[in-house]
Amino acid sequence: MSGPFAFGSPVLSGTLACLLAFGLLPAAQAAGAHGHERAQPAQTTIYVTHAGDSLYDIAQRYLRDPADWTQLARLNHVSAPRRLKPGTALRVPVALLRQDGLSARVIATSGPASHTFGGGAQLPLIVGANLVEGEHVQTGENGFATLELADGSHLVMPPGTALDLATLRKSALTGSTDRIVNLQRGEVNTEVTHATKKDDRFQIRSPSVVAGVRGTSFRVNYDGDKGSTAVEVIEGAVGVDAAPHGQASSVAPAPGTPLAASTQLVAARHGSLTLAGGAVGTPVALLDAPDLRNPAKIQDDAAVAFDLAPVTGASGYRVQIGRDAGLLDLIRDMRVDNPHADVGALDDGTYFVRLSAIDANGLEGMPATYAFERRRVALGVSAGRVEGTRNYAFRWFVDRQSGDTRFRFVLSASQDLGTPLVDRTDIKDGEAVVHDLPKGVYYWTVIAEQFEGGRYYQKASPVQSFRLDW
Repeated sequence: MSGPFAFGSPVLSGTLACLLAFGLLPAAQAAGAHGHERAQPAQTTIYVTHAGDSLYDIAQRYLRDPADWTQLARLNHVSAPRRLKPGTALRVPVALLRQDGLSARVIATSGPASHTFGGGAQLPLIVGANLVEGEHVQTGENGFATLELADGSHLVMPPGTALDLATLRKSALTGSTDRIVNLQRGEVNTEVTHATKKDDRFQIRSPSVVAGVRGTSFRVNYDGDKGSTAVEVIEGAVGVDAAPHGQASSVAPAPGTPLAASTQLVAARHGSLTLAGGAVGTPVALLDAPDLRNPAKIQDDAAVAFDLAPVTGASGYRVQIGRDAGLLDLIRDMRVDNPHADVGALDDGTYFVRLSAIDANGLEGMPATYAFERRRVALGVSAGRVEGTRNYAFRWFVDRQSGDTRFRFVLSASQDLGTPLVDRTDIKDGEAVVHDLPKGVYYWTVIAEQFEGGRYYQKASPVQSFRLDW
């Protein structure tokens, strides 16, 4: 094999080393690349001594059990534990290091969302609260929550999700972190800040798979009724393995345990579906994100609605709405069978909508996010003959008044309002009267035009019709 990715090249060697270090290269592929697998020795880290250090002090500061100074003495052949020469490089077994607890902060919540610890009471999630290892967090119907970890990683929980913060720890001396989330039901949308330590571990575990990463954006969805787990990778790569059975499935790996090679590596823009009791699903390409039709439209109707361009191979679509571009503050989440979504009423403001297509296997595709403006405007209209005359009066009102509001009135004999009989602009009040109309069918509309905050807005009433038989 020749070229830039030949097995002997520095590029490939570095890539293999990186994947192996991350525990994301399948074992068979790793063995094939190197010809054989090597036994993993006990992992150690280096501590360089300072003036005044003793093995007792080092053990007290960094080890779970200070009595383990004896192991440090044996490993490093130290005969005088009270007097250490400054600058000495001591090997310290990672498995002996103390692990301190980390927390997860609630940065957004909407609707029913709660947490419990141990056998304690169920409490509502409150923005700014800090959750710790062992907390159970859940969202109800129309409930949303977003948690932020100490390194800036995010866990976004849509409605109907329940998870346990199984492990949130940081090792003394090395600073490496263990973060394990047990997904009991529903979905968690995860953005993981790239790991800075080679032993950093981040895993989402469902009852059927373990998804491990070192920095990426991905989703894990566990269907408790079917027992299946979908993993969809937006950026980076995710190692996916079958979950261990029994109590081991919820037990954190021991500190310093080498990251095992993954059964399956799912790359960006791919997903895998693992069925209950089956092998880890083979990665498949995710559907492209649907385009939003008329993305500049002001959402001024009673209900906010979106029309999507159909995606080939899609059996449905997902529409999510949030208050921020990253959709960390989610407020709506729905799935529809066709490329039209009516998400109901929203308060005025600027929002963001995320769209994705769902394939026949239920895998959700790549997302696309659009900003939109919600500015509710109701334009009421009516029309009728002026009693005792051959005049016809048209009246209207707008429920959102502006300091600079004017109206345009259009009347035509054709439904498309082409070649209008009347086209009046700059009307300041809410009425127009037309005189001596002959018999026939007529069509009309009113357009409210407003300037507000330096922007121009317009709202047209539905085209209405009436018949004159006099």
